[in-house]
Formats: sequence, C-alpha cells, structure tokens
Amino acid sequence: MVQVCLNGRRSGADGAAVPLSPGELARSAAEAVAAGATEVHVHPRTPCGRDSLSPRVVEETIDVLRRRVRVPLGVTTGAWAAPDPAVRLARVSRWSVLPDFVSVNWHEPGAEDVAGQFLTMGVGVEAGIWSGTDGAARFAASPLGPAVLRVLAEVTDPDPATAEDSARALLAGIGDAFGRPVLLHGEEGGTWPVLRLAGRLGLATRIGLEDTLFLPDGERAPSNAELVAAALALRDNAGPVRRR
Repeated sequence: MVQVCLNGRRSGADGAAVPLSPGELARSAAEAVAAGATEVHVHPRTPCGRDSLSPRVVEETIDVLRRRVRVPLGVTTGAWAAPDPAVRLARVSRWSVLPDFVSVNWHEPGAEDVAGQFLTMGVGVEAGIWSGTDGAARFAASPLGPAVLRVLAEVTDPDPATAEDSARALLAGIGDAFGRPVLLHGEEGGTWPVLRLAGRLGLATRIGLEDTLFLPDGERAPSNAELVAAALALRDNAGPVRRR
C-alpha cells in the first residue's frame, strides 16, 4: 500500500505544485491514484490557506475529493489546527461528512480522546507515532491500541545519512504495535531512505508533497503523481531485508 499525502502543512511559498484548494486537492488526488496510490491523506485548508478542523472546511474538502477518487480518504487531526484539546475534540465531534480514517498524533495532548471519538463514530484511526517523542510509550500503554486501523510510524529525522537508523529505532520502540499494520515513512531529506527501507521490510508507506518536494534524483517534483510513480518504481526494485 502506498498512501499519497497531498499537501501537509506546505504553503504557496513551497511552489505551485502544492495543492491547497479543494479543487486542486481533488485533481492532484485523482492524478496520484491513477499513478498507483491506494489511499489519500489530506490537510483541509481554509480559503486563506490555514489547516482547519472546522466541519465546514473538512466536509467541503471530503465531498470534493470523493467526487474524483474512490480509494480510502484520510484527514489529519493535528493539534496545530486547534491547539486546545477541548476545542479540537469539539470540532471533530461535529463532523457530519466523515473520512474513511483520520491520523491522530499520539504524543499530542488529548490524542486518546480524539481517537476514541472517531472510533465511536466508526472512523478508522491511524495512530501517528513520531520519532523523537514519547508517542511510542504512550501508545504501548493505551487501551485503544488494539482498536486502531494501523500505526503511522513517522520518522522526523530529515538527514538522509541517519534517517534509516532513526526509522529502525522508531520501529523497535513501537514493537509489535498490538498486532496492527505499520505504515512507515520519512520526511524531507529522510523521505527516500525511509521509503526504501519500508519497501525492503515489506511495510506500507506513503509519499507526497507533504513529505518531500523532490524526486529521488534531487529534481523538483512536478506533482504528487510523479512522486507516487517514483515511489512505486523504487519499491518494485527493493530487495527483502529482515527487520532487526
């Protein structure tokens, strides 16, 4: 499985290739799915470009994307969009048009409350476990662990020379993840080394302009679809390796 992460917290300053409006996101998602992406992860934006958990903003984005793609669709619940845990929980509780899954960062305040709310709403939960945080330890102690859709192992080390080692350390910290599937990915300079490792370990992964603006050869990525195509080519050529 290769998930495409369309935009993340990028802005127009990161280039015209980054989709921001619902229409741009839908077009980019359709192109990425045509290139081989099997899921879509999106950050809904206000008209002025801010990440938002507002029901109006999220529901419009979901509606527009679903008119273009039929693969599972996921939405962030990152605390940066609503730092107060009570406000964040109140906003997501009012969503009436629901995604197939949400990403919940386990190191953030209020993460279990948000995850529990979505589980009661019948929405899958990706447990986001970031390297360099206490997310793995908090997840290991969580009663919700066995109920999540999967673990989203996020390697925040941007150094291509050390990102693979950081990924292995993160996977070791996550352990058996309550037997749930693991999606492993990196970001910035660590994106492609971690993606190659995911391929060798046989793990799901993701790629997109949220994680990197560049193709494996260092050229600027013209689209999410081009990143997906490059990721699939790398994974097809990856040999198996045992998880240490």
